[in-house]
Amino acid sequence: MSVVTMTRFTIDPHDAEELRVRHAALVAAVRSVTPGLVAAQLGKLDDQTWLGVWRWESAEHLRAAREIAPSQPTTADAFALAADVTVEQMDLVDER
Repeated sequence: MSVVTMTRFTIDPHDAEELRVRHAALVAAVRSVTPGLVAAQLGKLDDQTWLGVWRWESAEHLRAAREIAPSQPTTADAFALAADVTVEQMDLVDER
């Protein structure tokens, strides 16, 4: 079953371009060390509030990535710009 994580956070609006660069680096790093990442999207709700939506092939793939992520420098770099971080996880039960 596919799993989606939604990470909501705020940034300084002046960091928007740097956030995009760091997000791309984070996605590339995750894909290089663990399988199962289907898609990673980054969007903004307003100038300060952003949402990262990552889709995984399975909960096992997400679990493996979460074990590796803290040791990756790109993880710290990406989240260094973020404040008020919240994460939700959703198991996809119906896909069309």
